[in-house]
Amino acid sequence: MLGNFSFRVILESLPDFGYGLMATLWLSLLAFAGALAVGIIACAMNLQRAKLLHVPAAVFIDAIRATPLLAQLYFLYFGLPRLGIVLPERVVGVLALSLNSGAYVAEIIRAGILSISRGQVEAAISSGMGYGQRMRLVILPQAFKVAIPPLLSQAIVLVKDSALLSLIAVAELTRAGQLLASDRFMPAEAFLTTAACYLLLYYGLKSVAALATLRLGLRPAALRVRA
Repeated sequence: MLGNFSFRVILESLPDFGYGLMATLWLSLLAFAGALAVGIIACAMNLQRAKLLHVPAAVFIDAIRATPLLAQLYFLYFGLPRLGIVLPERVVGVLALSLNSGAYVAEIIRAGILSISRGQVEAAISSGMGYGQRMRLVILPQAFKVAIPPLLSQAIVLVKDSALLSLIAVAELTRAGQLLASDRFMPAEAFLTTAACYLLLYYGLKSVAALATLRLGLRPAALRVRA
């Protein structure tokens, strides 16, 4: 198969891969914004003592983390129409990625909040700060500083997970490779180019994450990418 490897086919298909690359970036950006929203809400609920808020958030986080993203994607894609909710494939894909990453984001933010020493919280209470003031002025600024490196790592994972959207015919990077492999019967060229594009994305995002880590004055060891 590699003996007939054609760089000409790759060059001819670069516009399609360029479109897929931009689509992957755009979909991942939307999904990560959604994941931040889901994660912040789930984290806030999970930290409450009231069972009416804590239990649903804990069940959501555990259920998402315990099941594969592919199963969640298919559940939304095939299940929502059964409920009379028909959404475009891209919307379903972004929703699935947002909910999946949102559960991990919730735990990342929760870990950042719990890393704040009890002494600082007690000092804020003794200063007369209310709950909202403590969160806004004392806890959240420090928690997000700790949480930003793992959040950036989660963003990298989300970009890789977006490849699953090709299974519901979303036009993104992996889908471009699938179309080339099926149309030209050249899987080596198709998926080697796909892998090279993901590698380019990975090192670009990793560089951004490393730069953010250094700007925050944190050690490079703080950056870890979930497999």
